[in-house]
Amino acid sequence: MIRIALAGSTGWVGRALVAAIAASDDLKLVAAIARNAAGRDAGEAAGIAPLGVAIARDIGHALETPSDVLIDYTKPDAVKHHALAALAHGRHVVIGTSGLGAEDYAKIDVAAHEAGKGVIAAGNFSITATLMKKFALEAAKYVADVEVIDYASGKKPDTPSGTGRELGELLAAARLAGTSKPVAELGGLRETRGAAVGAPRPVQVHSLRMPSFVLSCEAIFGAPDERLTIRHDAGASAAPYVAGTLLAARKVSGRVGLTRGIDSLL
Repeated sequence: MIRIALAGSTGWVGRALVAAIAASDDLKLVAAIARNAAGRDAGEAAGIAPLGVAIARDIGHALETPSDVLIDYTKPDAVKHHALAALAHGRHVVIGTSGLGAEDYAKIDVAAHEAGKGVIAAGNFSITATLMKKFALEAAKYVADVEVIDYASGKKPDTPSGTGRELGELLAAARLAGTSKPVAELGGLRETRGAAVGAPRPVQVHSLRMPSFVLSCEAIFGAPDERLTIRHDAGASAAPYVAGTLLAARKVSGRVGLTRGIDSLL
């Protein structure tokens, strides 16, 4: 039985994870964190039957309960601290929160190796979003020019999305040399060309934030007289992220160090 501590247990994805873990025969929720619901039963707060797990106010209190894996779906300003604290306490970690940059992940990777524990982090744990990334990386072998657009609601607190940033970083490492005029050589408002993400050949990533969007991400490839768009659209339910997250929770104990994305788990 894999013992799970869940940070962000009352959030959009967190509530769905509580229910899925409770219904599983090989996972057990033993600790939960949600500052706005501290003291409540984690099952009741997620809209299911009580589980006998009182929600902790912070990571320190949650880690007092023995567990195997911390799953984090909180906020960008908290997730790095949560991950490092969990590793220091001998836990494996699954990160579903977006907003971390390459330097943050590098520090987490070092801490994971020092602790001899695994961390699996993905900008998007959806299986179809993972396929979008896989297909885009395949296209990057043949089409030199690519840019990324990510879409989310007007209330999303970070930009770009974890999906958009991760895709941009991976494409930057895999793409051919582009033919578009370099941003540094442009006049006018260069900011309208988006943010340069990744290395050695950065990809321009653009973020759109407004009502009616949930989460979408697309890679747009351009070649003479033709274009290719590879796009993923998420619906209003958190269900697409649950299966991938729990797959990571089941696999992370067999790893040491940081794994980005769930491609290698499929």
